[in-house]
Amino acid sequence: MNAKGDIVIVGVGGQGIVLASTLISDAALRAGCDVKSNEVHGMAQRGGSVMAHVRFAREVHSPLVEKGRADLLIAMEIAEGLRHAEYLSRDGLAIVSTQRIIPVTVSSGGATYPRDPEGAARSLFNRLFFADCMRIAGELGNPRVVNSILVGCASNHLPFPAAAWDATFRAVLPARILDVNLKAFEKGRGLRQEHRL
Repeated sequence: MNAKGDIVIVGVGGQGIVLASTLISDAALRAGCDVKSNEVHGMAQRGGSVMAHVRFAREVHSPLVEKGRADLLIAMEIAEGLRHAEYLSRDGLAIVSTQRIIPVTVSSGGATYPRDPEGAARSLFNRLFFADCMRIAGELGNPRVVNSILVGCASNHLPFPAAAWDATFRAVLPARILDVNLKAFEKGRGLRQEHRL
């Protein structure tokens, strides 16, 4: 496959950033791409910042996405999307969950949370898609599937066939949470957008 793409996934510890990167990486492998990925953990156990990079192409030499080069920025928490906006290319797409998680640094008074993160995102990103993932996850009865919803959103912009995604979910996820995550993925996939990598 000649497709290539650079993806940065951000959020806070406990949101499933590493699982999301694993799902995307595995789907790319099943679609015939070379893939490299890397996770950068902050204070993940305390809700700190977590970032993952995924790169796919015919041949990939480095797992790290350079700042200003990402085709997709997937943000599971809106302020984390703002904090890592510098990774997205000028023409790249930001897929952002509207969920807000106030970190310990803010609640302890050591930092401030953006007053209007949605407005800031609209002014910062040239191409932006907001996803109300917590509402969808609530409808599915499991708040922990936000990552699968966002992977579903992202799948509309990635050149991997549906069969690769299905095989990935079945291979990566344990049976007890497979069904709800597949439903979450399809809900996200149903939030269609125009651009594909």
